[in-house]
Amino acid sequence: MNVSALPQTSIAEAFAYCERMAKSHYENFTVPSFLLPREKRKHMYSIYAFCRYTDDIGDEAKGDRLALLDRWEHDLELCFSGTGISAPMVALQQTVQEFRMPKELFTRIIKANRMDQETGRFEMYADVLNYCEYSANPVGRMVLYLFGYSDPERQRLSDATCTALQLTNFWQDVAGDYKRGRIYIPLEDMRRFGYTEQMLAKGEYNSQFREMMTFEVNRATKLFNEGWKLTKTVNSVLRIDLKLFSLGGMAVLDGIKRIDYDTLHKRPTVSRLRKALLIASVLMRLK
Repeated sequence: MNVSALPQTSIAEAFAYCERMAKSHYENFTVPSFLLPREKRKHMYSIYAFCRYTDDIGDEAKGDRLALLDRWEHDLELCFSGTGISAPMVALQQTVQEFRMPKELFTRIIKANRMDQETGRFEMYADVLNYCEYSANPVGRMVLYLFGYSDPERQRLSDATCTALQLTNFWQDVAGDYKRGRIYIPLEDMRRFGYTEQMLAKGEYNSQFREMMTFEVNRATKLFNEGWKLTKTVNSVLRIDLKLFSLGGMAVLDGIKRIDYDTLHKRPTVSRLRKALLIASVLMRLK
């Protein structure tokens, strides 16, 4: 992937590019934000495109990924200083200026991808939570800024939901992450349940793995329950999206339970039908 290969473009073309990128990627937690006002929706796409492109550099780029991330952060600096470079940055510049988003939210996403290049193991659960402070929580705060919320309490509740979503993604993709050289399960938990990296390398599904993943899924569930309180403190439009994000994540956790926690050989996802049912259930309960 060549960051500099993305051409300079007009603002309208840049937002269209971000929308195409958002719609072309399958994500378990993608929320059909057709209920958002069009002006808000395009900014949601620009945030998504930045995060998606950053992750693609960290996960898929050929060559020196750290150097590419440095170049990407340089483009971000230019974006905030007044010069948009690539299509995502041209759109993002409009978003951050209109909603006065702090640059730190975006540099944290880049930092998370640097962390992925530098370490593939986390000793303690606190280390995984720290990683989520960079990889996931800034995204929720960006969304809050789109709707005019920047207070510490809403940010705290948003962080709980975003961390839960990140953990859910880890727990559903244990095998895939290991192939990429990463283990997001805290090593202290692996020792606690007697599950070794050698077992993981062999794809060994046993009682130790099942008990360990039961423990990790319960952790994510508690965070979803804490973050759910945020839905009672925001306007109705954002409330719908937040509920769908949480319900989508919890549906994946339910999927993990249905396969008896064997995410070494199966990757639970949320089907389109299930997504449609989640949307319908939220809309029917709207007051």
